[in-house]
Amino acid sequence: MTRPARALIDISALRHNFQQVRKAAPGRGILAVIKADAYGHGAARVARALDEADGFAVARTEEGEALRAIGITKPVLLLSGVSGRDELALAAKLGLDLVVHHESQIAKLERASLGKPVAVWLKVDTGMHRLGFAPEQVASIWQRLQICPSVATTIRLMSHLARADERDNPSTREQIACFRSLEKADEAQISLANSAGVLGWPESHGDWVRPGIMLYGISPFVGARGESHGLRPVMTLTSRLIAVNKLRRGDAIGYGGTWICPEDMPVGVVAIGYGDGYPRHAPAGTPLLVNDTRAALVGRVSMDLVTVDLRAQPAARPGDPVILWGRGLPAEEVAEHVGSIAYELVTRIAPRVARESIDDEHAQPPAPAPSPGESR
Repeated sequence: MTRPARALIDISALRHNFQQVRKAAPGRGILAVIKADAYGHGAARVARALDEADGFAVARTEEGEALRAIGITKPVLLLSGVSGRDELALAAKLGLDLVVHHESQIAKLERASLGKPVAVWLKVDTGMHRLGFAPEQVASIWQRLQICPSVATTIRLMSHLARADERDNPSTREQIACFRSLEKADEAQISLANSAGVLGWPESHGDWVRPGIMLYGISPFVGARGESHGLRPVMTLTSRLIAVNKLRRGDAIGYGGTWICPEDMPVGVVAIGYGDGYPRHAPAGTPLLVNDTRAALVGRVSMDLVTVDLRAQPAARPGDPVILWGRGLPAEEVAEHVGSIAYELVTRIAPRVARESIDDEHAQPPAPAPSPGESR
């Protein structure tokens, strides 16, 4: 039986969300963040679709290498830079831009003999306290980079916002002020804004913005939904019912019997589980859509299956489509139910879940087809 779980990737929604970046940050260079396989959406697919992007940002050299292998020639920034001599040589050969955030990386550049100098983005710690040089170090580090033969002439400044997803938190303005006060901020190209910065903090935009989660239709703000920013969900995780059981009051559902039927009722079985990347800790009551109508998860999530309360849909039958999140059911809402964030949901989809592109402005996700030999 062909497994029906699929992640449908809406290319038209992706391009629409990119244009929302353009509207929010006009005139800025846009580095589309496609690390972690484009947040689970497929880096090659996303990079090819976003041909209007000014460049891309990834986390690992291997991700940059994969983009070059499919013919992506635009700038590709390694957000964590490189850690070893061989990795530096490979990044230079591939023409990747490097974030420099630590003394050890500068020392490697100074000792390296590269065929072509690399473009460098000097990262400053303005309050995230994760990666980056202290503001008072910037002038001396800048001078070392300027005279280093392995570094290209243009050096850019960047930092990262720690709490921009909290609109009322004053620390974001403090970070922006710190960044703007840097000695080199007036003469260098600068980049500070992530998705939350793009949408909520226009003073953070600088010369380059680095949108990530908003490209995929998900809000970067606590408690918000992508649609409130004019975004459209790119991933719709779908499956279908493979059984509908008529159970009696008092019947216990699934492993551990953690959910008891309160009355005689139909319970559906959906072909998806934690082996597909659906969160194992999703509690009873987590929403999903059956035939585009809301229903609720019951019982524990298994490796391959989940069970669903069908009392509101007594006519449901095997083969009917199910949406776990996406169009009609925001991933942010599901994440709130499971005590996580939508970032984690979309990046944890397992390789065994087929990803399929749709590219129609008005298309609805197609219903999963019945398996051979099954009827609707």
